[in-house]
Amino acid sequence: MKFLYNSSSHFNLANMFTFVNITAGLLALYFITQENFFLAIILAWIGGAFDIFDGKIARKYKLSNEFGIQLDSFADFLSFVLVPVFLIFQAIYSSSFSGVMLLIAGAISVYYVISGLRRLIEFNINSDAGEVSRHFIGVPTPLGAILLWLVYLAQTYSLIPSFIVFFLMVAIGWSLNSKIKVPHP
Repeated sequence: MKFLYNSSSHFNLANMFTFVNITAGLLALYFITQENFFLAIILAWIGGAFDIFDGKIARKYKLSNEFGIQLDSFADFLSFVLVPVFLIFQAIYSSSFSGVMLLIAGAISVYYVISGLRRLIEFNINSDAGEVSRHFIGVPTPLGAILLWLVYLAQTYSLIPSFIVFFLMVAIGWSLNSKIKVPHP
């Protein structure tokens, strides 16, 4: 069990938490395909909890390494970019739109995915293992996911019409790569 506290191990404790995040994200995608949106959201939040703890564990036990940084970004892409975009596309766009409007919804979804991927790559290029800055430049992908889930809930409970989701998704996607400073928790 020494490998759990070895920073050079790909299966150290922090990375194991990241693997749980990845598993939760994959299961969330599956349940979205089954139109079980409630369970998908629960799994996404479980993935989010493990994302918080993997970083705290990596810093506390000095387990940060390049592999862990890349693994964490992959998990973030899956759980905080693909899952919420797929949820919105399946739950809102595909049931509200057809034809050209559905193509526009698809283009906006691709825009958000590319924005999230760009944000994560940029973060990896500019971060060093074990270091934590006081703030993020641009909205981090977990916060972007929370904002998208709030948009999903607002539309689900008829607080906003479906076409407003287009504009909110574009705005949140833009904010991922903006110069907005967000305090690091």
